Amino acid sequence: MTSFIKQVLVHLDPTPAARQRLQVALRLAQQQGARLSALYATMPLFLAASAPPDAAAAMAMLQEVDQEQRAATRNMFDEVVRTCGMAATWSDTLDLSMFRNFVHQALYADLLVLGQPSAGHDLAASVPADFPEYVLLASGRPALVLPHIGCPESPGTIAAIAWKPTREAARAVAAALPLLQRASQVHVLCWGAAEEAMVTGEQLELGRYLELHGVHSTWHRDASEPEALGEILLSRISDLDVDLLVMGCYGHSRAREWMLGGASRTILASMTVPVLMAH
Repeated sequence: MTSFIKQVLVHLDPTPAARQRLQVALRLAQQQGARLSALYATMPLFLAASAPPDAAAAMAMLQEVDQEQRAATRNMFDEVVRTCGMAATWSDTLDLSMFRNFVHQALYADLLVLGQPSAGHDLAASVPADFPEYVLLASGRPALVLPHIGCPESPGTIAAIAWKPTREAARAVAAALPLLQRASQVHVLCWGAAEEAMVTGEQLELGRYLELHGVHSTWHRDASEPEALGEILLSRISDLDVDLLVMGCYGHSRAREWMLGGASRTILASMTVPVLMAH
């Protein structure tokens, strides 16, 4: 079955998690017959510092550290790509706006590979904590977000779809089809009563949509949606041994303030498995 994923864009930064992010992206691109591009995008250290440097010497030192981190990440990229034996391209940001630059490049990718920020690492300040949601909401492109605790190199053996009949969930499912088609099990988790028929004659619905794309699914429906949906999702995917969650990313922006829905916020903050999200 021909995949529509032809261009994958992975975000790289100086944190140790970038290596696994690149390895997952390479494996994904290889499986889908896609082209892989890596974009190194970080916030300059003098901007990330709690107090801006007040001397030229301090500024120069921070810029030198930035350059060393970029060079080390480029060396890691070359090593991983060479070991994998697959072609990939490298680029990095040329000005101070990592958000704008990454979002602009994301517009031309079928799938993004991002990482969950890790606040506990020394290099975490190089990437703002809201980077994944910013990219998801600003670009409109689907993204595979990897947990900072690590994950399988080829996630998606057992997948779960957090389903509700919304644009965001439908876009996430459509983007995930090439991965769902490779899964051995696909669970659909949903809450509330079954959708009422709003048309006469044949009604289109998710189960049949998945079957048409070669995806057999097992459904789990609860009577009503709980308030702590994010926590319930994390519990369910653990019980089912899921290694890929597919869900919509719900939220909106007000200037530079990104307002996420409760479940989206919880999953991005506490994810234990890779999550394919779309807004």
